[in-house]
Amino acid sequence: MTLLSNLIHQLGKPYFQTDQCLIYHRDCLEGFALLPDQSIHLTLTSPPYNIGKEYEKQLPLDKYLDWCEQWIAEIYRIAYPSGSFWLNLGYLSIRDRAKAIPIPYLLWNRVPFYLIQEIIWHYGAGVAGSKFFSPRNEKFLWYVKNPENYTFNLDEVRDPNVKYPNQKKNGKIKVNLKGKNPTDVWDFPKVTSGKNRSSKERTSHPAQFPIAVIERIIKASSNPNEIILDPFMGSGTTGLVALDLGRPVIGFEMREDYCEIAANRIEDFLRKKAECNAQLSLF
Repeated sequence: MTLLSNLIHQLGKPYFQTDQCLIYHRDCLEGFALLPDQSIHLTLTSPPYNIGKEYEKQLPLDKYLDWCEQWIAEIYRIAYPSGSFWLNLGYLSIRDRAKAIPIPYLLWNRVPFYLIQEIIWHYGAGVAGSKFFSPRNEKFLWYVKNPENYTFNLDEVRDPNVKYPNQKKNGKIKVNLKGKNPTDVWDFPKVTSGKNRSSKERTSHPAQFPIAVIERIIKASSNPNEIILDPFMGSGTTGLVALDLGRPVIGFEMREDYCEIAANRIEDFLRKKAECNAQLSLF
């Protein structure tokens, strides 16, 4: 019996299923209502930004913030006592007030979790500004349920690129042999599109996370066999990385075409992994 066995009885038949992965074509609020308290170790997601993208229905700002508060409160309820919540949100405009305000700044008093840190994702390529500095970052907010007891696996995500690896103090190597603690500014390229510059991992989803970003978060904030949740699954990057790192994963996604993209990516990943293991077993 897998860790997801009990939860599938609560959630019902998924759109896509493997032993360690459940994807539901469902509004996340409907899914949350079926999940028991303290059942999810790490939630990692990027909801719609309310800026009129093809995958969202744009709401008045106050309604959008109320909606965010509602689903975040549910994530808090289902979070494990030592669980974490990583939230990625971009920018939106407010008429006569702001051209591009970071959405987390509008939610600061609506989130019941404890904020550990804001992470800046510097993504390289982007829009070129003529009357403003060219934007090149988004925010990740790292929240925990209990600031005295949460998972942080620093050794799993250390940066091996140490400038002075042999530096000593009192005759002993000064730096950690596994590498240095990454800063709160992460340099990972965007998943780009285009005929000549499309990323290898690119799908048809218009707002796809790079695998490297999600890998760092899952390694740092969860342990093998702990359940990962992405309530806005999109192209399925969270599911793909979670499975690769030995974590069971649940995803909710409103659009069926995105469910299909995620399911196909995960099936392809599992097939290639099985083929690789079969080859290795020959030696």
